[in-house]
Amino acid sequence: MAQIGLAPPAPTRRTGLAGVGGQWARYRAAFFFVLPALVLYAVFMIYPFFQSIYYSFTNWNGVLPQKNFVGLANYRRMLGDDLLWSSLWHTVIWVVIGTIGPLIVGLLLAVLLWRRPRGFTLFRTVYFMPQVLSSVVIAIVWGWIYNPVFGILNRGLDGVGLDELSRGWLGDPNVALYAVLIAAMWAETGFVFVVFLAGLQNVSRDLIEAAMLDGANAWQRFRNVTVPQLSNVVNVVTALLLIGGFSVFDIVFAMTQGGPANATEVIATYTYKEAFTQNRIGYAATLSLVITAISLVASVVFIRLRERGES
Repeated sequence: MAQIGLAPPAPTRRTGLAGVGGQWARYRAAFFFVLPALVLYAVFMIYPFFQSIYYSFTNWNGVLPQKNFVGLANYRRMLGDDLLWSSLWHTVIWVVIGTIGPLIVGLLLAVLLWRRPRGFTLFRTVYFMPQVLSSVVIAIVWGWIYNPVFGILNRGLDGVGLDELSRGWLGDPNVALYAVLIAAMWAETGFVFVVFLAGLQNVSRDLIEAAMLDGANAWQRFRNVTVPQLSNVVNVVTALLLIGGFSVFDIVFAMTQGGPANATEVIATYTYKEAFTQNRIGYAATLSLVITAISLVASVVFIRLRERGES
């Protein structure tokens, strides 16, 4: 007679090689798809990173085969390097202004074109065009604008009676950094604009209409309804701008090469000169690690602050 009330025997769990084989068969295709990218990342990112750590403990000049171990000498030298601290301060200025400026301007332009006014495609193309151009082209164009002899900026100031403001913009240590920064912000705003414009497509218009019915003005609707729904987009764009600001190199080097009198020297240009002009690969590797650490810490701190503000 069949026994009533007894549960059927539980299936046995596959263990050992059979279980491993089943897992491998399940994820084999995914592994082979990920493997090429993983190899490239390891060869061009992970290996150079650990190699830089090794070089930072040597005095290698990049030419001779021997690499003498010097311990923490490069790090001690870094603490007393006035030019490094000056470059770091310029980088901080660049990061702060170069992050806030494109965020504000890009978001403003995106909101203005949110409802797709007449000429939407033209304006979108024009705003994004600087992002397509290379940094060298941008440097050349803005070099012409800033030219003290035939530049349109000085000519425009002279034409409206503000000739006392005319100057050699890239040759004046007091304004050169900000002149280069404006050119970089002009190039970055197009990217920020496009990202915000895409993010605005997911903003609920029903909430905005509800706020209008409650009597909220345009600024209140923007601050309390639109911006909170763009928080994730703001996080991503800000993190990218922060990382790009700490590692900025190309446009500064193309326009001023860190001059005049090191007035536009940032950490990346200083690192380049130490490595390929002074042939101090060991010290340059130490500086590169500083850039990496600062970028990582700044990004993590920003994300944590944003998460705390949203909780």
